[in-house]
Amino acid sequence: MITLKKYAAIDIGSNAMRLLVTNIVEQEGKETQFNKESLVRVPIRLGQDSFTVGEISEENTQRMIDAMKAYKLLMKVHKVERYMACATSAMREAYNAKDVVDIIEQEAGIRIEIIDGRKEAGIIAATDLHHFIKPDHTYLFVDVGGGSTEFSLFTEGKIVASKSFKNGTVRLLNNMVSELVWQEIEKWIKKIVEPYDNVILIGSGGNINKLFKMSGKQQEKPLSYFYVNSQYQFLNGLSYEQRISELSLNPDRADVIIYAARIYLNAMKWSGARNIYVPKIGLSDGIVKAMYYGKI
Repeated sequence: MITLKKYAAIDIGSNAMRLLVTNIVEQEGKETQFNKESLVRVPIRLGQDSFTVGEISEENTQRMIDAMKAYKLLMKVHKVERYMACATSAMREAYNAKDVVDIIEQEAGIRIEIIDGRKEAGIIAATDLHHFIKPDHTYLFVDVGGGSTEFSLFTEGKIVASKSFKNGTVRLLNNMVSELVWQEIEKWIKKIVEPYDNVILIGSGGNINKLFKMSGKQQEKPLSYFYVNSQYQFLNGLSYEQRISELSLNPDRADVIIYAARIYLNAMKWSGARNIYVPKIGLSDGIVKAMYYGKI
């Protein structure tokens, strides 16, 4: 006898918005299954507004309203019984974020919670990481977004350090990350990994998922530092137009993927990690699991 539930998560990031609809399968004596039913991504680059002028524009506010109305209808069609909408870095930093949240609730009937970097990292860490993390290994979990990057160090299966830095792909695209920020990240990573040997990276985010897909590897296999670096050099040698036309990258992926690769490469270099594993997890997956397990 099985019990089926249907939850949804809305992830409002700096580069795009996502609606994830998940089937939750409960069966006595077995581990609960979380099966993706639908994922709808809308490339509304809120970070371009928030990080450059400090507010969400009227145009993008209206696009968000339209997207939320569509998401509301999709959740109704899918018969979603519970959902949560979370916004991250771009909305955190926009001075008109509260007004945008209020108007979206009025117009679309969806309430958005703006979460801080620590909570974002915690929600993501609540995903299926236990399937990848072995108690006798040390892992640095790196989630690269448009506005920020979240780092979490796992050892003996538990988080021992976690920090969010204002270094993301949309910020880098707009030359808004100083050398000082890179130095702070380097110093922090080197300090937290110092007591441990053989650190392994776990990468999260749309860009590393794309790099992994381009590798053609099986899901449980890692990417080497050499491979990520060679892909970084290859992509950097192509123009924006070539990345779209020759590699079939989405326009909102083609301009930021290089910056994401740079963050992952530096994280590998500073932690001494030779490999990076890329499980298909993200904030939306974490929201669903956190709702189910009563953590949010």
